Amino acid sequence: MTDSGRLVIFVIGNESRGDDAAAPLLLRRLEGELPAGVRVVCEFQLQVEHALELCGANLALFIDAACGLEAPFAFSEADGRAPVSSFSHALSPAAVLDVFRRIEAAAPPPAFVLGLRAVRFELGEGLSAPAEEALGEALAFARTLFALPRPEHWRALVQARARSLPRFGKKSAV
Repeated sequence: MTDSGRLVIFVIGNESRGDDAAAPLLLRRLEGELPAGVRVVCEFQLQVEHALELCGANLALFIDAACGLEAPFAFSEADGRAPVSSFSHALSPAAVLDVFRRIEAAAPPPAFVLGLRAVRFELGEGLSAPAEEALGEALAFARTLFALPRPEHWRALVQARARSLPRFGKKSAV
């Protein structure tokens, strides 16, 4: 990180709801390994107010449980062009970035999403086997992220993962 900016990590999840605990548990396992100067925001869900946490940041990471993943985890760049619903109190990372763009009249910092495979969210449940596997694999990947917390490095990791994951569906004849 440069001295002129900082990394903000949003950890989203509820430790009382099964696999929704994956992100907070990942943070707990990373304690003491986060880059110097990082700001961590832990919440059950994202709100419009979280856009203000991006002020002064030069990089953001959103970590949350994700349904429907084939792989143990997914890593992507958020574009910040998601519409913000006026009827919801919970936002996506892209919507938080869009709120920042609107209130600050400036581009948000580069932001990335680390989604951990999740299959159950019942109150009082522990982690499922798929979420436990995701947590282990995402831990090693997060260490790679934090070894060099720079947007260009993280974009290269997004591209490398995209090339390494299996493709599904019809193959092009061209």
